[in-house]
Amino acid sequence: MGMKRTDENRADAVRIALTSGLTRKQVTSDLGVGLSTLNKWITAHRDKDVLSDKDLDLARENERLRRENRILKEERDILRKQRSSSRAKNYEVQRAR
Repeated sequence: MGMKRTDENRADAVRIALTSGLTRKQVTSDLGVGLSTLNKWITAHRDKDVLSDKDLDLARENERLRRENRILKEERDILRKQRSSSRAKNYEVQRAR
């Protein structure tokens, strides 16, 4: 049988789900609750002030940094591919001589 959760537990779960940057599936796995349960809690707590302004600012900043990080990784991967193909071409030119 499931464990009873207090309103404080639910509010914490909602805060974690909305600010941690983790997927809801990861949050449910970590907290041991079902995905539909977490979604219901999020819907129920939207009207309440679960997140402070500071939490919202941090969540926005984290999202911005994650987006920037993803872009930088994609650019790095593109440059790595170009560099590795350049090395292969140089090697082929040297072998041909």
